[in-house]
Amino acid sequence: MSLLLVASILLRLAGTGYSVLLLHRSGDRRFAFLTAMLGLMASRQLWTAQADGGAGIAELPGLLVSVFALGAVYYLAQYVEEETRIKGELTATNDRLRRFRKAVEYAGHAIFVTDPDGRIEYANPATASVTGYAPSAVVGETPNLWSSGRHDDAFYDDLWGTIADGDVWDGEIVNRREDGDLCWVDVTIAPITDGTGAVEGFVAVETDITDRKERELRIRDQHDRLELLNTTNEIIRDVNRELLRAESKADVETVACEQFADASPYESAWFAARNAATDTVRANTSVGIDDDSLEAVVAAVNDSDPETVVDRALETDMTHVTRTCGESEDGCECRSIAAAATVAIPISYWDARYGALVLHTTDDNAVEALDVEVLDELGETIAYAITAAESQRSLVTDRVTQLTFDLAPTDDPLLSLAATLECELELERVTTGGDGELVEFVTIRGADADDVVASAADTDGVVAAQPIRDGDEPLVRVTVRDTAVVATFARYGAAVRSLVADGSESTLVAELAETADVRSVVDAVSESHPGADLVGQRERDRAPDTRGEFRSAVEDRVTDRQLEALQLAHFGGFFEWPRESSGDELADRMGVCQSTYLQHLRAGQRKVFERFFDDDRATDDGFPSGVATSAD
Repeated sequence: MSLLLVASILLRLAGTGYSVLLLHRSGDRRFAFLTAMLGLMASRQLWTAQADGGAGIAELPGLLVSVFALGAVYYLAQYVEEETRIKGELTATNDRLRRFRKAVEYAGHAIFVTDPDGRIEYANPATASVTGYAPSAVVGETPNLWSSGRHDDAFYDDLWGTIADGDVWDGEIVNRREDGDLCWVDVTIAPITDGTGAVEGFVAVETDITDRKERELRIRDQHDRLELLNTTNEIIRDVNRELLRAESKADVETVACEQFADASPYESAWFAARNAATDTVRANTSVGIDDDSLEAVVAAVNDSDPETVVDRALETDMTHVTRTCGESEDGCECRSIAAAATVAIPISYWDARYGALVLHTTDDNAVEALDVEVLDELGETIAYAITAAESQRSLVTDRVTQLTFDLAPTDDPLLSLAATLECELELERVTTGGDGELVEFVTIRGADADDVVASAADTDGVVAAQPIRDGDEPLVRVTVRDTAVVATFARYGAAVRSLVADGSESTLVAELAETADVRSVVDAVSESHPGADLVGQRERDRAPDTRGEFRSAVEDRVTDRQLEALQLAHFGGFFEWPRESSGDELADRMGVCQSTYLQHLRAGQRKVFERFFDDDRATDDGFPSGVATSAD
């Protein structure tokens, strides 16, 4: 047997053993095949060797086959080992992918995978809770399916430009769910790229943050409301401070308009009034709005079929607002200017109505933070300031407007008394009682004081009546409610100069400053007292009335209680001799004890005498005290 044959047989036996070992380790059936093949080859060579002993060089090919067979086993072993490693890695990768898929499937965030054009290829189950759409319904669609329309084209251009460049986009988007409700979502979109960096698709993660966003918006809204409220309060303080310096209705209107127009979020302000003759709205003072724009706004108010907020403010005592103005907004007049919301504040105090303060703002959210009740109170304050300014002006102006009215018995408690008793009543004096009540001193002709007192108890509008002086023309002190006609005139700064009623006819003469809004006064009187008929109106120079100046100066010095004590003493005959009324009787009428009454009386007398005698000293009203007395 030659060495070549022995070597070939040994190699084949070694290969067979090696293959058996690998078969045992790996269990790979390919090693079973090699084992069988090498075993048969080794058996054949053993059989050949036994048969003819082998022939030298003739066995060289067999030896080479044995070498290649052993090499095949070795390389197959390497291949199987690499294959096993790769399978292990694939298994691990698949395990991770399964875990990742489960994480995606059970995630609380909506996760989408799209192609490069944004068309959805995969959507996880959380899609239903975030968008309202089932995952199967969104596959093949684009995210435009739940677009809310709340974002402009520039917003989406920026988004797509970012992710197309291979960068991650992160932000908040308002979406519209399948049921139509809006929701806020936090969105992260990342590109999916290949090895070269080319974008193969996108993955998006959306989280519903509606609750959190609504809380943030509520907090922000509360902050904005607080800022606006503080701003409004500051404006109100400034208005109140400046109103003290106003000397006329025009001054008051200018102060109010300037304060609002100069403070955010308001851009302009103007005063609206109703023309009683044409029933149209006209503009008075304005700030922050040019004449052409103001004319357009007023025209829009007058041309509007439904009532605008300006109309409603002029007709009621409540502030009215409107927002989101536009051509389709009924009752909106600010569409003719660059404004998003309008506020109309009625300027009224009791039954005195001077119009409405109209404010415009470009911030349509501003009206949500307005305190309407505060603005209503501001309107009353402005109206009161106008009344006070006009009242003061009527005292010092050289010219006045004199109005004469015919009245019906139902227009005033005094007139009703005169009609009931068929007597004549003449108003002598109007003052304020200790509790702020309106007190009228009335001379009676054709009836006695007791009859007036008894009838007054059954007369609407009369609180109390007390006889002050007896005789042919008794004097009665009548406390009336603020519905009396003299109260209506007082609220507009007008002074009642005379009021005479004889049971069938009643005439009232009042004066107000030449600059006062006569139409507002006439409208207020007509509305509150339907029987009132304006029968005369004329402008005249104020006659020198030093007695009135003296009386006004005295009233400025004394308190209400001191003035009441003086009037009771004067009209009650306390200064007559013999006295027609005692101090105890007058104290009882005033509702105090005698010592308190006499204390009020003495204090009042002292102040009257100071005004009369101290002519070298200036008084609070700016007139030398001797001027009034010297003319008297």
